[in-house]
Amino acid sequence: MNGGASSWFRSGAPWIWLNAGAVAACLAMVFGLLLLLGIKGLGHFWPKPVLQGTYLAMDPPISVIGEIAESETVDAELLRISDPGLPLPDAAVERHLLKLGNRDITGNDFAWILPEFLDEVEYPERIVTLERREWGNFYGYLTGISQNGEPIAQPEMLPEETGALWPELQRRLDRVRQLRQEIEQIERSIIADMNFGAERLRLLELNHQLQRDSAIFRIAGGSAVELPMADIVRAYRPNAMNWFESMRVYLSRLLEFLTDDPRESYTEGGLLPAIYGTAMMVLLMSVIVTPLGVLAAVYLSEYAPKGWLTRAIRVSVNNLAGVPSIVYGMFGLGFFIYLAGGEIDRLFYSESLPAPTFGTPGLLWASLTLALLTLPVVIVATEEGLANIPASLREGSLALGATKFETLWRIILPLARPSMLTGLILAVARAAGEVAPLMLVGVVKLAPSLPLDTEFPYLHLEQQFMHLGYYVYDLATQSPNVEAAMSQTFAAAFLLVAVVTALNLSAVVLRGRLRERYRAMDAGS
Repeated sequence: MNGGASSWFRSGAPWIWLNAGAVAACLAMVFGLLLLLGIKGLGHFWPKPVLQGTYLAMDPPISVIGEIAESETVDAELLRISDPGLPLPDAAVERHLLKLGNRDITGNDFAWILPEFLDEVEYPERIVTLERREWGNFYGYLTGISQNGEPIAQPEMLPEETGALWPELQRRLDRVRQLRQEIEQIERSIIADMNFGAERLRLLELNHQLQRDSAIFRIAGGSAVELPMADIVRAYRPNAMNWFESMRVYLSRLLEFLTDDPRESYTEGGLLPAIYGTAMMVLLMSVIVTPLGVLAAVYLSEYAPKGWLTRAIRVSVNNLAGVPSIVYGMFGLGFFIYLAGGEIDRLFYSESLPAPTFGTPGLLWASLTLALLTLPVVIVATEEGLANIPASLREGSLALGATKFETLWRIILPLARPSMLTGLILAVARAAGEVAPLMLVGVVKLAPSLPLDTEFPYLHLEQQFMHLGYYVYDLATQSPNVEAAMSQTFAAAFLLVAVVTALNLSAVVLRGRLRERYRAMDAGS
């Protein structure tokens, strides 16, 4: 019996199972993280039902309208400390985080409530949810529409008589969206437009038309509020929608998240500038780091003499991979921005001084800094691939009369391409998720203009940019409205993981195709 166990351990089977279990645990944690981010993030865009009720815990009781954003169970003693007058049980109690909206009116758009004290709860189909450009969501009943200050329907109308107002509201909101798109198109092209005066007049006219319409709503408590339609992004009645209508709103909000600019302190809107900036920085970094890393690996593997100096260089390269990323950020700030950027400004942009052009954080310096950060990864991966190529291939090529350079260019490097792509994959994965060095060399909180556009020189290397990693960090730690920012933080984190995964998958597919291609070439020869 002991002999069987001993032979089982000597066979190495326990270590195989241990490694398999470790890999399975890692995969489970990764997929669990993705599932958490997906549920918390993508679920944020699904339209939630809006309740109306009377909250009896206040004196006097108040009418509330809102959607349940979160639920949790807390100790009743903690609630007694904050409000000793509440008649609570001795055990733990459940409470809901109710998103009340209407922050410009009430001053706070979230509140914790106890369901035991919520009476007369209903979900009326007439309740309207508005997504606004400022002040967050708005909840209320549509009671009227005004045009140039003149009501086209009386605000005193009963809610049962306002059914015809809903199509009219949607029609006018569509008109507002078209006007806003035309205004944005003029604003983006006005610099390149020769007829500046005429375009400016047309822009003023469109802005005047944009402010023409407004809608009147009745909120919780019975007060009437008039809102300009120019401030409304989207209006829908969540309690009256079926599944297909909810899916249409969901897809619309998801598309806005991917294609629009952020608004309302990052808690709403889209992430297009951050997505664009992250992709541009990673692509530019890849263009810089790949040739540098490959050339360094080729020299160390094929040309450098085998001695203590070469071994010291390899040790230094491996140690550089463990240097904290903030150190690279400090180096990029001092060397690239202050030294190199300052010299470029002095030589080529002296007429703009003292305002810096390249002597300030920007896309180029961020890409160069991350190229240095990921350079050891590319060198090590490429050098390992070169070391795995059989020496017989080199010797056979040289015996047939090829030079060392021809052997390297036509045989060695093509066979090492999968390893080069492996290094690039690891570099892209690390660069896309870095935040600390970017805070010093180019990333800013808000930069709506994109670094790549249709204006000469098209790619603006000196321009600052937004980054998904910094967006997640800033939203999670610096947001003035934590409850409103939570769902947007999960969605942005999920998007960051998706962008990194997409970049990695494309590189993995390309590496697999190259590997199969050169295997077929080897088999044919």
